[in-house]
Amino acid sequence: MLRLGEKQELVIVKKVDFGVYLATAFETAQERVLLPAKQVPADSQVGDKLEVFLYRDSSDRMIATTTQPRLMMGQVAELTVAQIGKVGAFLDWGLEKDLFLPFKEQTLRVHPGDRVLCALYLDKSNRLCATMNVYKYLRNDSHYQKNDRVTGRVYEISEQFGAFVAVDNLYSALIPKKEMYGEVRLNTDIEARVAEVLEDGRLTLSIREKAYLQIEKDAQELLSIIDSYEGVLPFNDKVSPEIIKRETGMSKNEFKRAVGNLLKNRQIQIDGKVIRRIYE
Repeated sequence: MLRLGEKQELVIVKKVDFGVYLATAFETAQERVLLPAKQVPADSQVGDKLEVFLYRDSSDRMIATTTQPRLMMGQVAELTVAQIGKVGAFLDWGLEKDLFLPFKEQTLRVHPGDRVLCALYLDKSNRLCATMNVYKYLRNDSHYQKNDRVTGRVYEISEQFGAFVAVDNLYSALIPKKEMYGEVRLNTDIEARVAEVLEDGRLTLSIREKAYLQIEKDAQELLSIIDSYEGVLPFNDKVSPEIIKRETGMSKNEFKRAVGNLLKNRQIQIDGKVIRRIYE
């Protein structure tokens, strides 16, 4: 059976001026696909086996190529947006015909030159298309362990669950909502720490350090913020969590711990409703 989107070893069953026809075997030669002449290795003969990739050309006909595409069925990869059309985008995947990414399969609007993480699927018309909804294509068999540092692409952000990440563009991971810190943006790469490896192999990530390290990091960040206010922060830890989050990117508890650290080290003082930096 000829399979779109995959590499297959097929046999040459017929030679013509414009290429060779390939099939899974001579017995199934009625189901065959053309490999254009410019792709046919020199001295190829009927009966030879070739490893090819199957896709559809600009006339929507199944065709074979010996070129290795940047994405195949079952994989996830970053591809560059080549152009935008009326019904979607077209991605450069290393073949003559660009890969179609429908608007409905985009998790955010893309622009020419963008690098997007995507997978391959067959639409209702049996055409190869790309999708940015890659969750079900990611693997759960990483070698990573708790406290390992990893890098991944944020491919989805959920108000309910947090940020979904493709670690190494390969493994399934989640930054839980409670672990979200600072600005986490869609379609960007982040560095994180493995907080837990679940029983099914999926990774739970944290972009925060271990508690004692994070408090010190938050304290130094708060000092920088106070300096940006010329040494006087116009609110203290009694204001609403919303104001603290907006102005510092921290939760109220994180902010209070940072304030406590700086008070202990005599680097700030609380003066009424403001926080003042103590300069040596």
